[in-house]
Amino acid sequence: MQSILLEPRAPWTEIRSTQEDWDRIAPETLDTMLVRLALIRAFEETVLDLAGNGLVHGPAHSSIGQEGGAVGSIFPLRPGDQVNGSHRGHHQFLAKALGYVAESRPLTTGTAFDGAIRTTLHGALAEIMGLKDGFCLGRGGSMHLRWADAGVTGTNAIVGGGVPLAAGSAWADRHAGTDNVSVTCFGDGAVNIGSVLETMNLAAAWKLPLIFFIENNLYAVSTHVDEVTAEPRLSSRGLSFGIPSWRVDGMDPVATLMAMEQALAIARNGQGPAIIEATVYRYFHQNGKLPGSAFGYRDKQEEAAWRERDPIALVGREMIRRNLATEELVLDLRERCRSVMEEISAELTAVEGNRRAVRADLWPAPSFRDVGIRSDLNEIAALPRMAGTDSGQGSPRKFVDIIADLLNRRMTQDPRIVVMGEDVHRLKGGTNGATRDLASHFPDRVLGTPISENAFMGLAGGIAMDGRFRPIVEFMYPDFMWVAADQVFNQVGKARHMFGGSIDVPLILRTKVAMGTGYGSQHSMDPAGIFATAPGWRIVAPSCPADYAGLMNAALAINDPVLVIEHVDLYQETFPTPDDLDGIIPPGSAALRRTGDKVTVITYLAMVKPVLDIVDELGGDVDVIDLRWLDRASLDWETIETSIRKTNRVLLVEQGARGTSYGGWLADEIQRRLFDWLDSPVMRVTGSEASPSISKVLERAACASREDIGTALSSLLELA
Repeated sequence: MQSILLEPRAPWTEIRSTQEDWDRIAPETLDTMLVRLALIRAFEETVLDLAGNGLVHGPAHSSIGQEGGAVGSIFPLRPGDQVNGSHRGHHQFLAKALGYVAESRPLTTGTAFDGAIRTTLHGALAEIMGLKDGFCLGRGGSMHLRWADAGVTGTNAIVGGGVPLAAGSAWADRHAGTDNVSVTCFGDGAVNIGSVLETMNLAAAWKLPLIFFIENNLYAVSTHVDEVTAEPRLSSRGLSFGIPSWRVDGMDPVATLMAMEQALAIARNGQGPAIIEATVYRYFHQNGKLPGSAFGYRDKQEEAAWRERDPIALVGREMIRRNLATEELVLDLRERCRSVMEEISAELTAVEGNRRAVRADLWPAPSFRDVGIRSDLNEIAALPRMAGTDSGQGSPRKFVDIIADLLNRRMTQDPRIVVMGEDVHRLKGGTNGATRDLASHFPDRVLGTPISENAFMGLAGGIAMDGRFRPIVEFMYPDFMWVAADQVFNQVGKARHMFGGSIDVPLILRTKVAMGTGYGSQHSMDPAGIFATAPGWRIVAPSCPADYAGLMNAALAINDPVLVIEHVDLYQETFPTPDDLDGIIPPGSAALRRTGDKVTVITYLAMVKPVLDIVDELGGDVDVIDLRWLDRASLDWETIETSIRKTNRVLLVEQGARGTSYGGWLADEIQRRLFDWLDSPVMRVTGSEASPSISKVLERAACASREDIGTALSSLLELA
């Protein structure tokens, strides 16, 4: 047997600062570092004080002790570089925000903490307290801090949830031709999460300018890193993806600065991502102002040993040693930082009797509750509406070919559009042909992804939130959305509202319903019912090519995430080519496909044609409404209500499983709005409780059939 030692493709290095390193650091750099460290420490002490007095609603994940890694790593970043972080992200938010402020007003030990500096501290504290003056208008709190102007794209309450989004920021910067870099900060608890590892692989494969900054504070809540991984040197993860990696003492800002400078050189020069693992220590428990030892998972000796390595004390000692400061100056700086935070805290609170309370006039108005879930649609107000609702008079073509033609037309006219998904660049247009010719026409804007829906959905979300590009994501099957559920629902769907209602998220998610193709339980779902219950998403379901053109054109112009549902049964059907490939069908535009007086049938997507066929066969005196827009904010209630007030009976028809039914919530909503106009309960035709099986017989039994529609409609007509 011959054994050959294999070497990783990427280097893995540990950096330790020396006395010479400290001596060569410019005095103004140390001075600025000390100010940022002291301000962040005073800020966090104030947060814990307020939380201890019940003035912070929700968690207060303190970063006290970890400031050295944040300040050292963020110090060399430029204003155009972007940072996102985790639930414990106050220190990174402030390090980047104060760096942004310092571009116009340097922070030194002699600086007065007024003007923009004070405004920044005030806005951050107000946000953590949930107040209207906060950076996210009180919506984000401690765990969702965003200030796009400063390059902070958002901290994140889902462990590892922000990592794929940062890849999107990195892609956008590279595609825009800049040398800006994105930094995503997360902890030891996130390192083994799938979305993080998926993003490392994708970033390395695409050479994205992304730095993964791991804050290894040794504990995920109370669980030590040694308990959950056989390799607790977490920067080792980069070796399996070919990513250059550094390990550094994060309590040492200078060592962290040196590691970041090396990582930045790689990322800025187009050589791809880098990983930095900074070992740090949080002095307090996961949440609140008690130490971990109070909960029994750490001992006081361990905590004392780490406190002796405090980054503020370290920088202060080195400045004193170099005659750049005195002990009195360092103490005075700490006191001035505490003083400004006490003043800001006092501005946000009031004394009531013998206790402090949040000032009532600073709370957001309750009427602000639902503002900003979605766009107000001003962006499409002036766009031309599609003329007519027929399928056009042009030469007959397959539905899927018209989809490809439309996408090609939109990408030709709008250089912001980028398409991504598994195999979209191969197989003559992906697995169904919907992206035919796009890769050859737009090679740098059609991205064939790894099989990692969580990563590339999050990357697309980051691109959309960046604002310079409009991603179209293809999920081969809707069932895959559960693989990417965090990014689909927690991140993309909630981002606009969560960050104060001001952030646009222009993203299209294309997918196809494949019931009837024999692909079984994990490839056949109709996602409409799930998405209809998720805040932030709009949903379209076109039943013909003309509708597809108008609905997709609208979706690409709206600054919200839009789910575009297609159906395999329609792909190979032949339709006249639409006359209008440029007009839009805006939200609130259902199509009345048949008119009558006795029953209102409401349906969508591939069930429209069988419903129309059965209505014609029965000679039914029936209104048939093709919804087209399905989400609650975009439904055409005017058409629905007018019809039901005329017919007084409703039949909802959909193909998919009863448990994830779209019609379930729609029936409830109809009965709430129109109960007095109903002469009988809302009737529903759906599939079975089970998802479709592979067996052709069982699959047919699991889906709503023509017979089911005919039986239900006949029974309602008999009552009329």
